[in-house]
Amino acid sequence: MADEHQFIENGLQRSQIDEFFQEELGRAGYGGMDVAKTPMGTQIVLKAEKPGMVIGKGGENIRKVTTALEDRFNLEDPQIDVQEVEEPDLNARIVADRLANALERGWYFRKAGHTTIDRIMEAGALGAEIVLSGKVTGARSRVEKFNRGYIKHNGEPAEEVVDHGQGVAVMKLGTIGVDVKIIPPGAELPDDFEVSEDMDPEEVVPDAVEVNEAEGVEELLEGEPEEADADAEAAAEEAADSEAEADLDEDVVEEVIEEEVDADEEFDEVEVPGGDEDVEEELEELEEDVEAEAEELVEEMEDEDADEGGDA
Repeated sequence: MADEHQFIENGLQRSQIDEFFQEELGRAGYGGMDVAKTPMGTQIVLKAEKPGMVIGKGGENIRKVTTALEDRFNLEDPQIDVQEVEEPDLNARIVADRLANALERGWYFRKAGHTTIDRIMEAGALGAEIVLSGKVTGARSRVEKFNRGYIKHNGEPAEEVVDHGQGVAVMKLGTIGVDVKIIPPGAELPDDFEVSEDMDPEEVVPDAVEVNEAEGVEELLEGEPEEADADAEAAAEEAADSEAEADLDEDVVEEVIEEEVDADEEFDEVEVPGGDEDVEEELEELEEDVEAEAEELVEEMEDEDADEGGDA
């Protein structure tokens, strides 16, 4: 079998074993498991709120579970170790099952959600989130969320640090999915930081102190005023140069304007061929022609009026 197929087969078997324990040990407060295959067999570590119920009277229940694992999942010599959960309110699997049972018993979803998440935070959790999805109050499905503190959703911390558990509440209108995420107390997150006061830099970051001493930070700090004066002088010189360039530009503009004015004056002094007398004669002739045309039009209008009067 290829490695990829082997990984898929192992994951599927692990999920089936987890579901089997959830069904068989739900009343004992099943809180998860760890499976490790060894040369001597398969080592399984169970986490339960009530280890006595998992073991049973005289170990009867644990032997029954071991036999079922051998028959159903073909495990070689399974060895089950039961551990008690120290704080059930910080185990996501146990909390999800409790909340699902509360909903099945008729608790109002909002009261059950707030009560559960308050108990988680009182147990010392850094953050928690509860998501209820399904037909919570009516025929239409929806999602309700309850948040407290700080929670991670992405990246490696979401896989390694956050405890994730799921449960199902079977109601008359349909099933309600219960999803619980908890960050336990004392968890180390990559974005955590701490500010230390009254600490000697040589004790915390000795390498950085050595580098600063090698580069001569004090000398650089002493040289800052000289650099500042040099920058100020350079800025003043640039300002003076810009003012001089502005004056030159103004002089050039004034010269150009004067040349244009002189050119216009010379153009006005150019004489037109024929002189002013020829122009006046042409204007008089045009006026005479216009007057003659106007008299002709008046005579034609008078003749038309006379003809109309005679016909009448």
